[in-house]
Amino acid sequence: MQQDTHNGDVPPIEVDFEKYPTARKLLSRCQNFFDEVEDLSPGKDLEAHLNQNFGPGNPIYEDLCSLTLQGLEEGWVANIELDGKKYRRSKVSLPKPETRHLSITTVYMKSDDEYSGQYHKHPYGEINCVVQIDKTAELKGMQGWQGAGWTSPGAGTHHYPQVRGGALIALFFLPAGRISYKAKPTDPQPDPGRL
Repeated sequence: MQQDTHNGDVPPIEVDFEKYPTARKLLSRCQNFFDEVEDLSPGKDLEAHLNQNFGPGNPIYEDLCSLTLQGLEEGWVANIELDGKKYRRSKVSLPKPETRHLSITTVYMKSDDEYSGQYHKHPYGEINCVVQIDKTAELKGMQGWQGAGWTSPGAGTHHYPQVRGGALIALFFLPAGRISYKAKPTDPQPDPGRL
């Protein structure tokens, strides 16, 4: 399936894994994570499961965070500006068999007050690893504000990505790479059980 595009969206080009060995390590660690969640569907139940079993202190979560932060320093994470330096995005990997057909994307957001990015819809859901740069930074998911840990909007949900309390990176995974920028805030959300 083709990814929906929007003015300002990141082109579908993945990071150069030969140039950046850290990116290869991140891809490998993402594959370990995908092995753990391959039979689970995005939504509030998965979000609770991830925060309980794969949150801060879990080796996979800690490695995803440290490798993402290292990639930020190396310049291949969230390096395409959407709204100046405070809102940036980049692809790590396109969906392919090695990623269980999930895309891997990074979004950097920074604001002390609540800041909203591009409104979007998750046709098949989304899994977000919240990588804090500032320990006070939070990302808003469908279940509310989340610091270190995970959010997982269910299939068909739509929202503004929002940050507050500082800087963070959302390392997120989309089934089949599907994201749509055609949704409007007035559109109905799916059944609450799927949020």
